[in-house]
Amino acid sequence: MYTAIVLLPLAGAIIAGLFGRLIGARASEVLTSAFVSVAAVLSWIAFAGVGFRGETAKITLLRWVTSGELDVAWAIRVDTLTAVMLVVVTTVSALVHIYSIGYMHHDRHRPRFFSYLSLFTFAMLALVTSDNLLQLFFGWEGVGLMSYLLIGFWYDRPSANAAAIKAFIVNRVGDFGFALGIFGVFFVFGSISFDTIFAAAPEQAGKTMTFLSWQVDALTLLCLLLFMGAMGKSAQFLLHTWLPDAMEGPTPVSALIHAATMVTAGVFMVARLSPLFALSETALMVVTAIGALTAFFAATVGLVQNDIKRVVAYSTCSQLGYMFVALGVGAWGAGIFHLFTHAFFKALLFLGAGSVIHAVADEQDMRKMGGLRTKIPKTYWMMIIGTLALTGVGIPHLTGTAGFYSKDAIIEAAYASGTQVGLYAFYATVAAAFLTAFYSWRLVFMTFHGRSRANPEVLKKAHESPPVMLVPLYVLALGALFAGALFAPYFIGEAEADFWRKALFAVPGESLPERLHGLPAWVGWSPFVMMLAGLALAWLYYIAAPGWLPALTARLFKPLYLFLLNKWYFDEIYDWLLVRPTQWLARVLWKVGDLKIIDGLGPDGVAARVLDITGRVVRLQSGYVYTYAFAMLIGLALMASYFMFASGGVQ
Repeated sequence: MYTAIVLLPLAGAIIAGLFGRLIGARASEVLTSAFVSVAAVLSWIAFAGVGFRGETAKITLLRWVTSGELDVAWAIRVDTLTAVMLVVVTTVSALVHIYSIGYMHHDRHRPRFFSYLSLFTFAMLALVTSDNLLQLFFGWEGVGLMSYLLIGFWYDRPSANAAAIKAFIVNRVGDFGFALGIFGVFFVFGSISFDTIFAAAPEQAGKTMTFLSWQVDALTLLCLLLFMGAMGKSAQFLLHTWLPDAMEGPTPVSALIHAATMVTAGVFMVARLSPLFALSETALMVVTAIGALTAFFAATVGLVQNDIKRVVAYSTCSQLGYMFVALGVGAWGAGIFHLFTHAFFKALLFLGAGSVIHAVADEQDMRKMGGLRTKIPKTYWMMIIGTLALTGVGIPHLTGTAGFYSKDAIIEAAYASGTQVGLYAFYATVAAAFLTAFYSWRLVFMTFHGRSRANPEVLKKAHESPPVMLVPLYVLALGALFAGALFAPYFIGEAEADFWRKALFAVPGESLPERLHGLPAWVGWSPFVMMLAGLALAWLYYIAAPGWLPALTARLFKPLYLFLLNKWYFDEIYDWLLVRPTQWLARVLWKVGDLKIIDGLGPDGVAARVLDITGRVVRLQSGYVYTYAFAMLIGLALMASYFMFASGGVQ
């Protein structure tokens, strides 16, 4: 069963990619969607078996690499963490495949698109089922490659090509650190197998190793290098710049990348290596600090974005920060729980945004929308459900949407950690909760409420999406509403230890509810208050006084507005620090090194003169025997004359 889950998407990708023209676009999209849907059904069966009956296993498929002490097999690691990720990846991927049948119906390159989607899914499945770091790295680079191909799918658009290259290069920066971390793990442990690493990790606690001539704590160094890879793949602060530009790809791609696959790879990796990270207090502090900063930073930028997909993209970046905060304070189950619930409501928001774009002739600027609630009512209510889940609507200690359970647990865990960095993360995530509520409801109000700002012709033709696009939204809406209440007892409740078993690092006898017991009441109510405050402020700005209040605020706080609108100027800073110096160096190497030195000494210099002389000498080669015989006689006469005069034979 597990082998089928991993290989079915690969089979669909191969058939659609190699034989798509032969079998046709319709057969390609139906076949790939069916294969991934079967994998999704099998994943839920596996989840029930592993999570609730405790079935764990390791399935070795083949020997892979054997070189000296390195002996790596391709194996499927089956535990609760694997089962959760299988459900997330295959479920969202299957719904995205089905949704894409309607969304991409006009595209003549559908076989290639569906092949890429399925290959993307296979790479992520290879990642989450890995039993060693090399197999994980294979899947890691696989999703990176496929993201490049999917973001740049419309390759005739320069902006899409630029965004694909940017995503590829920024991720290579993080992957360089990740690769160094893998090398370091093999150097320290003599193995890259998870079981071997986890068993030997406690013995390495407190030991040092040499790195760049410094003696540093071995586990801290390894964890920070590995986390560098997670920062790139999961778009954390400093390595986040590729994520908003990834919106250049088709909207279903955005849902797949930002909800279930590529961006969650870093979170999964840190959770999988929790027995390693748990032994380095410094590494956990860095993970917490970066996560909290990312959650706040991305939320501030989302406040002023006007592209509907970019708002949701920055929301993803912010929510990933929440997940890393949970991992950093040791609330491993809460971090994966938020990954689980986030997949439902964020895929819902992205696909809902795609339904909006589909209705208004591919327009993405919210300033050219408004009043769409009556035109596309089904999409409107799906976006409302997604927004309720994202903003964490619920009543503390009672019930709420999926995001309410997972996000509030992270905020409370940060406070309960009792550390300075944990307290900083608590305030940062509470502030981010307020900002999230504001920009999320801003999106809903600007898109669906008020007077229409759309082109009259576009508004006249605005229509609801077909059932093939709406059904996936309905399924995701169920998850966004009920996944929190249904699974919270297992992910973060009293049954947490029995559910996770040894899949995540756990302090013996200390469950998350026990850690959160006895917190001040205001801590539990703070996300709820921030959510209401953000909703109220968004209503004031975009329902009560949309004609003058937003514009007045932008004028009064123009420097701050421009700072946020330009995304804290990170692109400009990187352009000044990295891109321009690199271009200057390239020009110097080209015009001085290549043209003046190499060409000057070569084709245009001394070498050219030598070739000219050689060319004249070559003309003497006539090919006639009598010419060569005559030249030989002349040569012999000259040699005889020389020896005669040199020996004094001629008086």
